[in-house]
Amino acid sequence: MFVRNCLLIALMSVAPIVSAADVVTKPEAEAMVKKALGYMKTNGREKTFAEIDKKDGQFVDRDLYLVVYGTDGVVRAHGGNAKMIGKNLMELKDVDGKAFVKERVEMAKKKVPFWQDYKFNNPTTNKIEPKTMYCVPEEDLIVCGGVYLK
Repeated sequence: MFVRNCLLIALMSVAPIVSAADVVTKPEAEAMVKKALGYMKTNGREKTFAEIDKKDGQFVDRDLYLVVYGTDGVVRAHGGNAKMIGKNLMELKDVDGKAFVKERVEMAKKKVPFWQDYKFNNPTTNKIEPKTMYCVPEEDLIVCGGVYLK
């Protein structure tokens, strides 16, 4: 029994542990969105979209990636899934039936930054999880970065 318990303790000590440093925070998401907006002002839209689309680029950190929508619901850049680029996601719904892109576009009409809650696939766990997305309307774009809620 003693040997079994020691083995169990040894295995637990090498098992992956999610620490606070592994979890993206709301302030980090806000900072990433603001960084992208600054980058866009300096480098233009196309270069910014290309940088956001890079899976290993400066706008991806752990499970945080950026998404840029047009106010028409069309994805202009997507750091988590390049297959979404160019698609109109206005009618996309989460597992609870929430048309979150349509809601996001409506919220952006107020022209102020906002947080929005919905459920989405976490690319690091490949599971549907609650997520909150920080979005900043910028002219005819909406620049967003989200945090998965554990």
